[in-house]
Amino acid sequence: MYAVSDEFLTAVQENTRTYYWSGTITTTAGKVYDFDYKNIVKGSGYVTSKCCSSSEIELGTVYSAEMGITLYSDVDRYTLEDAVVELYYHLLLSDGTYETVPMGIYEVAEANRTLNCLEITAYDYMLRFDKDFSSTDSTGTAWGFISLCCTACDVECAHTQEEIEAMANGNITLSIYSENDIETYRDVLYYVAQILGGFFIINRTGQLELRKYGTDAVMEIESKHRFSSSFSDFITRYTAISSTNLRTETAEYYSLDPDDGLTMNLGSNPLLQFGLETTRQEICMNILDDLQAVNYVPFDSDTIGNPALDLGDVLRFSGGSADEEQISCITSFNCAIGGKMTLKCVGKNPRLSQAKSKNDKNISGLLSQVDAAEIAIHTYTNASAYTIGSSKTEVVSIEFAASQDTSAEFIAQILIDITADAVTKTATAEGTITIPDTSSDSDSSEDIETSGTEVEVSLPVTWTEDGEALVYVVYELNDDEITVFYPVETWHSGKHILTLY
Repeated sequence: MYAVSDEFLTAVQENTRTYYWSGTITTTAGKVYDFDYKNIVKGSGYVTSKCCSSSEIELGTVYSAEMGITLYSDVDRYTLEDAVVELYYHLLLSDGTYETVPMGIYEVAEANRTLNCLEITAYDYMLRFDKDFSSTDSTGTAWGFISLCCTACDVECAHTQEEIEAMANGNITLSIYSENDIETYRDVLYYVAQILGGFFIINRTGQLELRKYGTDAVMEIESKHRFSSSFSDFITRYTAISSTNLRTETAEYYSLDPDDGLTMNLGSNPLLQFGLETTRQEICMNILDDLQAVNYVPFDSDTIGNPALDLGDVLRFSGGSADEEQISCITSFNCAIGGKMTLKCVGKNPRLSQAKSKNDKNISGLLSQVDAAEIAIHTYTNASAYTIGSSKTEVVSIEFAASQDTSAEFIAQILIDITADAVTKTATAEGTITIPDTSSDSDSSEDIETSGTEVEVSLPVTWTEDGEALVYVVYELNDDEITVFYPVETWHSGKHILTLY
């Protein structure tokens, strides 16, 4: 839920409330158009968003929120291509002041004009990630991939590196399997969100934010706050996940004990194809731990509305046909400007699920194997740069497996930008100088040089110059350090290439 005051939460649940909507439209040329409630055609405005499909809970989703509105406006529709629309909700509190809740930032996708009105359909910044992902292979942590996507698509991230790395699987090095279906940066975010056990949304300030399913209810919705509601007679919960391993041609199955709930199918996530079996198990069990929070009663309800509610918010319903002991989660909502707010939680019935077959672990034939006589070459590029100092920093990690005896060569080219510490040097300059003798003529004021005197001198000299940086390389094989070979390079400041084999 968007952070609002207690006074807001009290006022928004009263039998009557006083509120209004407003917004701004900013064109790419910098022209700003303000609009308020009187400019909005009654019943035309809405904000809709979801984090799941229409039938079941999902992980890794990257859905875009949609905003539609019709305004009494004479703005030229041709100037609104890629214009930014910001929407706000204002609620009157008991002390006579208004509290403002931002309702999102959207980019205009379509603008149509009637005689007196302007019809606008806009989407949030998630569509910016529909940009071709150029790298077929890459390596990095979850933060590295998120940072790469945000930088390439000009979207700010709502999290810090420390926050992402503190999450389960947040500090594990991930590699993109070369045979993948990744086409856009949005696809990359989908698979990263799966690894982190959550889903991505664009928050109200236009930032990319990762959210996870929780168990703590943010508010209770009583029967008097609902126009209509429908609740399922089962609880959606998960006790297992399956993930297709493309290299071993099997669907790996990880479960809790007892395993009596639904199975979440992660599909063939290209970030889950490399690594030892224990590493894959650790990643998948961490995802399953996050998924255990899903213990929700699916519902569909038309409410009086609370624009501060967000996707992923856990709710408790009371009164009517609701079970006050159970919780639900908002997986989609439609907030009508000046009207009702429809909330929904989707989910499957564990008793009717057919996704629990343990035979999935033995699925084979997903890939045609590479002929033994052929050479397979795989390349990758780091998703983000490393900063190397006086302590060891892992810059290349290669995990390799083969179905039969073979040989492999690993080559790495590392681009390094050296900044060496400047050094101050001192020395003594020694040499011989000649001091000329002079004589004066009595009839002339002119001095006449004759012979000179040689003198041995020694002078201290100090100067500053670029220093040298020593780059030490350590090889490890199966976590054991190779002690017979330690490459060392000595470089001045500047750009260099370190080639490793």
